[in-house]
Amino acid sequence: MGKIGLGLGAGLLYCLTFPAQAVELNEDFSLNLTLTALSDYRTGGISQTLGDPALWTDVSLVHSSGLYAGVFTSNVDFGTDTRREYDYYVGIAHDFTDDINATLTYYAYDYPKDSEFNYGEWIGTLGAYGATLGVKYTNEVKPYDDDRSVVWLGYAFNLPYETTLDVRYGVNDAKDDIWVSRDESARSRYYDWEVGVSKELFGFNWRVAYIDTDLSQAECASVNGYDDVCSATVIAQVAKTF
Repeated sequence: MGKIGLGLGAGLLYCLTFPAQAVELNEDFSLNLTLTALSDYRTGGISQTLGDPALWTDVSLVHSSGLYAGVFTSNVDFGTDTRREYDYYVGIAHDFTDDINATLTYYAYDYPKDSEFNYGEWIGTLGAYGATLGVKYTNEVKPYDDDRSVVWLGYAFNLPYETTLDVRYGVNDAKDDIWVSRDESARSRYYDWEVGVSKELFGFNWRVAYIDTDLSQAECASVNGYDDVCSATVIAQVAKTF
């Protein structure tokens, strides 16, 4: 069963940001379209494509009040019938100052041909001076119909040559002891981390990231059905906003 890894929060990146290149429809509304190609699609450190490349499309409509709504889609592969993920989201973003901001978003995840695994999730972030504290929560992860949460802390800062370094550390809590090791001991919580370097070049955003979790191969396979989708990897991605 390759679904619980995604059940802890498949979908968009840990921080939702709206690009400066947004198309201004009028004085109140703007439209964003972003395409992203990745060598692997990972959420919470776990691959959503069995280690294969992914192509994301994200379209959002943003109001000057901070309200927004959008659709995200990506190819996925969990070893089941579904090959596509659709995320429908609505939320609000607010800048308290130039350096302090917050977002609150509700996502509805849809997996065609595996609709029994569809669920909804709340994601909130608080950003301050380059740091981001984020929380994900759902009470309808399938097939357990239980609550799951993710808490993460990230930080981004500028390097020379207009390059950005970002780091993130996440705590993924399944509430139930579903991660089972070879000695048959089990736990409900695992940790993931990420270090990335990004740069704008030729009108594209380029990024390379190292991603890992503390899950063993046995623990990974006990939930995801594969023992290599939670292991350390380096992911390259390129994004373009129209």
